[in-house]
This record gives sequence, C-alpha cells and structure tokens, in this order.
Amino acid sequence: MKKIVLAVVLLCFCNVFAGFSQDSTTVEPDPNWKLKSIFGLNITQSTFTNWAAGGRNNLSGLGFVNAQAEYSKDKLKWLNTMSLGLGGIHYFDEGIQKTEDMIDLQSTFSYGIKDPWFFSILGGFRTQFIDGFANLTDTIRSSKFMAPGYVNISIGMEYVPNKNFRIMTSPISGKFTFVQDQRLANAGAFGVTPAELDGTGKIITLGETFRPELGSYLRIIYNKELMENIDLRSRIEFFSNYIENPENIDVNAEIILNFKVNKWFYASLNMNLIYDDDIQITDRFGNVGPRTQFKQVIGLGIAYTMANYKEKKK
Repeated sequence: MKKIVLAVVLLCFCNVFAGFSQDSTTVEPDPNWKLKSIFGLNITQSTFTNWAAGGRNNLSGLGFVNAQAEYSKDKLKWLNTMSLGLGGIHYFDEGIQKTEDMIDLQSTFSYGIKDPWFFSILGGFRTQFIDGFANLTDTIRSSKFMAPGYVNISIGMEYVPNKNFRIMTSPISGKFTFVQDQRLANAGAFGVTPAELDGTGKIITLGETFRPELGSYLRIIYNKELMENIDLRSRIEFFSNYIENPENIDVNAEIILNFKVNKWFYASLNMNLIYDDDIQITDRFGNVGPRTQFKQVIGLGIAYTMANYKEKKK
C-alpha cells in the first residue's frame, strides 16, 4: 500500500515539473500554461577577532527554488507548485548544523462547476533532503529523507473568487506518514506504531514505518502584491483524523514576504508554524509531548526569476 501511494504521487509530480526543464527556444509554448520559477541564494559570514562582546566564527548559506506550473482552459484548471530549500550554518570551531531543509510539492486539478466553485482533487508531498539532528553535537539523527515523509490526497470543493485567494475543503482526505528509518519507527516517531518490547527491552515486533489516516482537510491560500516590489505568499492547512482524536487538528502554515530590491537582489521574511499531536517533542526541561513548532528566517541575497509570461502591473 505505502509503496503504491508514494510511487503514484512521485510519478505525477515528476511528469508535471519536467516541463520546467524544457528549452523555450526549441519548444513552442502552450498559451494555456503559465510557468514560473525563482532561484535564490543567501550567504552570510561572520568573523570575530579579539571581540570583547564574544561571538563564534561562522558561515551560513541558504539556497531555494520555488516553481509554479498552472494550466487553464475552459472549465479546467491545474495548479502545480514546488518549493525546495536547503541551508545550514558552519561554525568553524565545531561543525555544521542545517537551518533549512524542505521538499514541498502540491498539485491541484480542478473542474469548474459554477463560477467561482470547482470540484478539485489535491495531491501533496513533503519531506526533507538530508539527515537532521536535534543538537549540533548529536550523532544520532532525528530525521532523514522520508523519515518523515508525508503524502496527502484530498477530494472536495474549491472556492476561487480571484487569482489571489482560494479555499479548498475536503470531507474525504487521506494523510499518509512514512518513517523510512527503523530506529525512528521503533521509537514511534512522527505518530507511527512503535516497536513492541518484552520485559527486558528486547524488540518482539518492529515498529511500523507507515501510518495511513482518513479525515477531513481544509486549505486556504492567499497571495498578493501588497505594494510595488513587496509580495505576500501564504498558505494554511488543517487536517482532522476521523478515526483517532478528531478534535486534535493538525496545522501547517507558512507566510512569506518578499522584498524586491532590483532585478537580482531581494530580501525575504519566512515564517512557518506546525502543530501535529502525533509528533512528540522534548523541551529544554525534559518534558515530552506535542508542541507548537515555529520557525522564522530572514534573508538577504540574490534571486533570478524565469517565466513564460509577463506579470500584469496593477
């Protein structure tokens, strides 16, 4: 089951985003497709010599790719997004710790029922590229590629009154969690069933590496040019498991503000919030339980945009 779900979703996304690699000089552009991709890189470096206030020499960097492929013809709409990011900080006296690691793909196929309502099918996939560690000095990883990995498949209705705002609600949604690391699976990480142990701590039954959930799903997207050279991108998702603790709603939210300096240079503010009661987190006092996760990244760097259309000035 888990291999079928993952293979189908990844195959669909690979076919969609293969179009981004096509050379527009050799392929006749399809007027029904709007393709846009942004490539960016942030690098900061700090060195301290006899600095009374203290500090640690470090080098940090963050690279990202944001791509979108949108097809629109008559009553059909097909929106595909891809967000990739990888970054870290290198302390010269200790080592490297990652600060960003993201693979986030979404595809929504919609058919118009009555404007502005659409019948929609959504597919989503999230994971990370490399191993993660809770602390810089840790040698035991807390995450890796596909540990966790999330696949979401939802069927429902979508309200799209304009190009900036859209809401999708789905009473039938499947959330599939993958933990492709047996040590993490044995510990019951990310909500999978943990290993069964005997009285001496010996493993009787290995932990599950796959957890399916059936529930309801809600997604709200709002993107807007707030003023010239300042863009807002936001998305918030809610999921409720019908079978187990439906009142404990999973939340995944992001807000991105982009400030364009000129054709090459930009600044950005990224904020992410996640709540999932299946994810157990240890706080600084040693208490273990579900926690609200929050991340903020402020960046200044270079970015290059490619698109097969021109943005309309407002």
